[in-house]
Order: sequence, then structure tokens, then C-alpha cells
Amino acid sequence: MSLEIKVPVLPESVADGLLLDWNKQPGDSVNRDEILVEIETDKVVLEVPAPEDGVLKELRAESGDTVESGQIIALLEAGKVSKDVPASAVDSSAPAATVSGSNNASSSGAGNLEDRLMGPAVRRLVEEHGLDPSKITPSGPGGRLTKEDLLSFITNKVNPGSPAPAAAQLTEIATASAVSAAAAVPIAKVVGNRDETREPMSRLRQTIANRLVQSQQTAAMLTTFNEVNMAPVMELRGRYKEQFEKTHGTRLGFMSFFVKASVAALQKFPLVNAYIDGTDIVRHSYNDVGIAVSSPRGLVVPVLRNCEDMTFAEIESNIREFGGQAQDGKIDLKDLTGGTFTITNGGVFGSLVSTPIINPPQSAILGMHKIQERPMAENGEVVVKPMMYLALSYDHRIVDGKEAVQFLVTIKDMIEDPARLLLDC
Repeated sequence: MSLEIKVPVLPESVADGLLLDWNKQPGDSVNRDEILVEIETDKVVLEVPAPEDGVLKELRAESGDTVESGQIIALLEAGKVSKDVPASAVDSSAPAATVSGSNNASSSGAGNLEDRLMGPAVRRLVEEHGLDPSKITPSGPGGRLTKEDLLSFITNKVNPGSPAPAAAQLTEIATASAVSAAAAVPIAKVVGNRDETREPMSRLRQTIANRLVQSQQTAAMLTTFNEVNMAPVMELRGRYKEQFEKTHGTRLGFMSFFVKASVAALQKFPLVNAYIDGTDIVRHSYNDVGIAVSSPRGLVVPVLRNCEDMTFAEIESNIREFGGQAQDGKIDLKDLTGGTFTITNGGVFGSLVSTPIINPPQSAILGMHKIQERPMAENGEVVVKPMMYLALSYDHRIVDGKEAVQFLVTIKDMIEDPARLLLDC
């Protein structure tokens, strides 16, 4: 029985996805829940597992194709298959014409690209550079050429008939500058590796780039700075962190204090929690705070919903869960949508001060930074205190400078006197 392999249902905010390299090829046997291919969206990478045991019968989409929600990308012939039986003997209906000759390098030339297993991106590189696929050693499954195979070949081998870059450069310079053979000045040779490689941006990186440009172009963005004494929070954390972890099963960090302080400030200055839609101002009665989290693929911003109702333990637990999911690429798309305010902590990477960029359509973002001991004046004396610079970037179209400064001062006051977070004052 043939089963259709479809693109998982994508949320409304995600229009399509990019099909990455297939882990299996037509004729290969697969086990239930084995990952056949991954689909990269603007926000996360989705895995497409096999619904049943069987043999991959046909691919309806190639690596590098843009696919939409519910689109059929492959057919699977369901049923147990012995691994000792050749794939060609199991399913004679597999598209042999597509893979014929993929392991016969002597019969594959630059003019016979259909006999090689190549995705669209690889085929394009072959044609652009006039390469002979038979001279390139494939490393992909089933003798499939990958983009890395081509890039490695292009980088390490100069095409016949083209002068080496260094030689061509020396010839041009010598011809233009030589007055006579006797007066010719020796030209120093270039030493070191000067290779260049080119690779496409991931969908996530493209989205990040587009949104950053959009933020700069559509918002009248300004940044106000302040500094906060972290000693009170550090003392409170040091006093209760062991008991907190035993009671709630999660560690007490600094982020929960800043989330609670931000919520208090957002409720005091609601325009910071609003956004502009055309000629309207949209206000929120809730506080959904996005926490910028680093992942191997780039920065993602999972959202804590209704932070005004969350405890310190719930905030810390959710942040740690999101952090683990980001590292594994498992964050659910619904957790990355929405948000009324964002907090980013460049201090974990050593940043002392920076200007964060607003996450549109939000109107503001809070930037935390590295805690550093600095001499401070207190009651006429110089004392050393653990200080942190804070930065609030805001959209001046909706938030006035006075409100932005007072908003940041409110956060500063809450952090320097954390008892106010409990007393709501």
C-alpha cells in the first residue's frame, strides 16, 4: 500500500519551507518514525518521519525546493522489508531512470547530468562552473553529489585552461609597470590561503536579516541607557538559591527578576507594551515577554505568555526549557509567535553595552549586559559594586523620550530593591 508523505501543517505565520537533503533515496528501506527529510522554515527546522515501515517509492520534491503545508513530497510503499534484499528487487516501480548510472562515474559526464544524483542547488553549481561530475567524488548517500562536494572541488582545483589567479595578477602588474627587463622590480608572491567559498543563507538567517532591516526602516528607533546595582539581587539569590531549587526543581537566575520588573514597568507605562498598526495604536491587556535565546541556527525569541500571572519559578522553568529546545532545534512554532515586549541578554557573551534592535511590530526591547565590578560613589565614598548597563531601544513614534527613561528607571528601581517586586509598589 502506497502512503503519501506530506509537509507537516505549518502555522498561519509561516508561508512555506525549504526542503533540505533527503536522508533516504527511492528504493531504500525505512523504519517507522525514521526521519526522511527536514524542512527549514523561517523559524524552526521541522522533521518529517516515516509513518510506517516500508520502502521509499518516489520523491515528489527535490532538496532545495520550496514546499508548502500539506504538499505531497514523497510516496512510501508500506510493509516490512528485509535489509538483505536489494532495493531494486523489492520495488520494481521505483524510478530507476532517475538513479540509473549514479554509481557509474565513467558513464557520467558534464553533458549527461541526468545520470547523476544531484539536487537543484548542486545541478546549478555544476552548470554554472562547467564541471564534470564524473571527476568529483560524491559523499552523499547512494553516491549522491552534495553541495559540499562541489565547493570542495572548486576550492581545491583550478579549472583547466584558466590561468592561476596569482600568475594572472603577476603578469598584468609586470606588463604595466616594467620599463625594461633590467629595471624590472621583483614582485612579492602572495603567501597564505586566499580561497573563498559561497553558501546560501539559511531561511532563519534570511528572516533575521529581513526583520532587522524592516525594524530599522519602519521604526523611529532610539535607545536610552542606565546602569543598575546588581548587589541586592545577587545577595537575595545567594541566600535562597538552594532552597528555591529544592522547592521548585529549577535554578533561580537573574532573568526572572528582569521579567517581573519589566512587567511592572509595562503596566505602569502601557504604551511601551503597545504597537502601531497603520494610523492606529493597538494596546495589550496582557504582557507576553519574548526572551532572546541563542541556537546553533541563530537567534530565536520564544515567548512567555501572560507573565503578569507567572511566578519566579514558572518563569525560570520555562526559560530553561526553551533554552534546551533551542539548542536541539525543537522549539514549537507556536512558542515563537506573538510577544508584546522582548528582553535580550548580551551579557552572557561578554557584551558590556550595546544597542538592541526592536523586534517588529513591538515598540521596545530591553538589553541586559555583563555584570562588572566598578567603583561607584556612595555617601561621599568610593565603593566597588557589581554594576550592569541596561539599554532600552524604543519606537519614538509611539513612546516619548520621557516615558522611555522613566520606564528604564522603574526597572532599575525594582532590581535595586527587589522587595518592591513582591509588594507591587
